[in-house]
Amino acid sequence: MSAEIFDKANSILEAIKTAQPKTAEEIEQFRIKYIGSKGLVKGLFGEMRNVDNERKREYGQLTNSVKVAAEEKFASLKEELEAKLDNVVEQIDTSASGEPLTLGSRHPVSVTMNRIIEIFQRIGFVVAEDREIEDDWHNFTAMNTPEDHPARDMQDTYYLMNDPSMLLRTHTSSVQARVMTGQQPPIRIIAPGRVYRNETISARSHCQFHQVEGLYVDENVSFADMKQTLYYFAKEMYGSTKIRLRPSYFPFTEPSAEMDVYWGLKNEDDYRITKGTGWLEILGCGMIDPNVLENCGIDSKKYTGFAWGMGIERQAMLQYRINDIRHLFENDVRFLSQFKAAF
Repeated sequence: MSAEIFDKANSILEAIKTAQPKTAEEIEQFRIKYIGSKGLVKGLFGEMRNVDNERKREYGQLTNSVKVAAEEKFASLKEELEAKLDNVVEQIDTSASGEPLTLGSRHPVSVTMNRIIEIFQRIGFVVAEDREIEDDWHNFTAMNTPEDHPARDMQDTYYLMNDPSMLLRTHTSSVQARVMTGQQPPIRIIAPGRVYRNETISARSHCQFHQVEGLYVDENVSFADMKQTLYYFAKEMYGSTKIRLRPSYFPFTEPSAEMDVYWGLKNEDDYRITKGTGWLEILGCGMIDPNVLENCGIDSKKYTGFAWGMGIERQAMLQYRINDIRHLFENDVRFLSQFKAAF
């Protein structure tokens, strides 16, 4: 009986040495047949109980050599196959047409912002940009809004938890404050950028949005200069030759005004947008309060100036007939792809 068991083990060892599987499937079948959980090698170990006691040691050495041979043969075959696959060079059809690249599109806010900037640059205004995390002084106090001023209630502010004197700017007027404290007139800037206010997000308002504010400070600057500057903007941006200025209030300008352009009443959308009046409010403006100039180190007896500000999202929504401001912040490709033709 022992002789037959030894013959079987030697036969399996010889079969392992002569086996020549080529493909990944054949190599896997080799592994299953010999060293799998139900393979022939495991079966050889099970025959140990049928071997004569004086030959058990000899049989144990034989079966171990069969197991090692099977494992080494499998590892060698697997390594050879992987080396062959690594050396395979993919044949590329150079005559085939390339995959088209999907082109992006300009965001409507960026398109509108650049258009506004370009209009004011034509008449000598330069772009000024600064930080979005601002200190309380530049954002409020310098703009004639001290801590106890009721105008602070007009804006819900995001303050930093670890430093209550720092905040996310509520308007780009803070850029104006930094420019005025850093240089003397003449100053002629526009300040575009993102601002933040703690407001409920809805179709008409958002906790973040963009503004463009303008500032002109020099000797003998008048309300008439401001009116003519903004009339030029309205004509270039909207094609409107009619504007009106209505008295308003802002803590950093006096006198202050809201500016409307005549949008017209050509269709139902015009009635909806202008609430049936034909007039559309687009920005706030006014002559810079002397306190603001003095806060920033500018002699208010020698210099005067005007400032204005507008929300870019509002301008974009008007230009492209967008009825929900949330579309501008959701990165929906279906929405953004509509502006591929915009410049």
